[in-house]
Amino acid sequence: MSKIKTAFFCNNCGYESAKWLGKCPACLTWNTFVQEVIEKPVSGSDARWKEHAETKKNKALHLNEVEGSNEQRMQVEDDELNRVLGGGIVKGSIVLVAGEPGIGKSTLFLQTGLSFTNKKVLYISGEESAQQIKMRANRIGMHPENFYLLIETKTNIIFSEIKKLRPDIVIVDSIQTIESNLIDSPSGSVSQIKECAAEFQRYAKDTATPVFLIGHITKDGNIAGPKILEHMVDTVLQFEGDRHYAYRILRTLKNRFGSTNELGIYEMNAGGMRAVSNPSEILISQKGDEVLSGTAIAASLEGMRPLLIEVQALVTPSVYGTPQRTVSGYDLRRLQLLLAVLEKRGGFQFAMKDVFVNIAGGLKMEDPSIDMSIITALLSSYEDKPVSHKDCFAGEIGLNGEIRAVNRIEQRIAEAEKLGFERIFISAHNKKSFENQKFTIEIKEVSKVEALYRMLF
Repeated sequence: MSKIKTAFFCNNCGYESAKWLGKCPACLTWNTFVQEVIEKPVSGSDARWKEHAETKKNKALHLNEVEGSNEQRMQVEDDELNRVLGGGIVKGSIVLVAGEPGIGKSTLFLQTGLSFTNKKVLYISGEESAQQIKMRANRIGMHPENFYLLIETKTNIIFSEIKKLRPDIVIVDSIQTIESNLIDSPSGSVSQIKECAAEFQRYAKDTATPVFLIGHITKDGNIAGPKILEHMVDTVLQFEGDRHYAYRILRTLKNRFGSTNELGIYEMNAGGMRAVSNPSEILISQKGDEVLSGTAIAASLEGMRPLLIEVQALVTPSVYGTPQRTVSGYDLRRLQLLLAVLEKRGGFQFAMKDVFVNIAGGLKMEDPSIDMSIITALLSSYEDKPVSHKDCFAGEIGLNGEIRAVNRIEQRIAEAEKLGFERIFISAHNKKSFENQKFTIEIKEVSKVEALYRMLF
């Protein structure tokens, strides 16, 4: 038995300290340190999945001596997951999937595992029984021959089964429930999550087997347990969305094998997760023939993908002394800034008005290019005059009331043209960023908020 030592870990962020601290120096929270007993593993126990532990001697190599190799990727039937991973699953990669409990992580990756017909998949569950997973698989409607299920939480038993089965893909649901006999701490503790993730990482690299680790996040949006997990894995995916809406977003936070600007959009239904190939049509499809005031279409970007979304605004006289500012899916401070610009530069009296802003579909938008559509929806509701449903907007608003240029304007214009819009309003400073002759849609260039108001109302 090796020497046993104790350490103190922050339950919120995973910061390690040799002694107890009242306040965590990393996340600045109070009374979150707990003591855990750490038992160091004996030599050679890391290679428990191998037939025999091999000793390797590493030496320094010149860069020209290193043999280059192309990444071998496995294609998934899910095009959204392929896009988020950078073109497919890289062999030997370890992927961490984080999301709130109940958001649909287990459903998505059970569906992903069931979709492989020519690969041997091992799904390890420490949370649900085999009967529960069987019921979910029946609901999804897939029954492949090479899908195996293991209900276990001990890593020594898990790797013993892996050694017998030799799967092509391993999915662990969830990393918080797995525990190693090399650590004398309960499952879900900081040291257990660290050690279990490290064992799966070594297995993935030594055997070139891709491993998916599913993990829950805290109420603050952080991955429960240590933040060190984000540094240990190759890819971090965030699965997010509002439970009251059907849409979910799979966002890349870190990717060693691809771009971090990609995202995938899913719709949750009775048969599992449906990949949404053209989300713009869905996000604006609920508009009827009747044109109402207070709505505008924004040509925005989420990651590398252009999205056309509907922005709704309602401006009413304030009944009480203090006017309300309520937003859904948008930054409240950004709304207050835009209202101040309209007050100062446009002369509109919003000081005694209640203002409500909503991004349709339950999405949360941070793209500054939707500023122009927010302004348009606010003015439309203020004047009670509708904007044509064939118009869309892409532009950032500055503090002086100017409309600033946005990036990748060609993609936004092309998306608006593809969906049948007749006019798109952009910043006049964007005119050098694209060729006008390429598009049939009418492009309106605007430089000031006052000019936008005169053109629309």
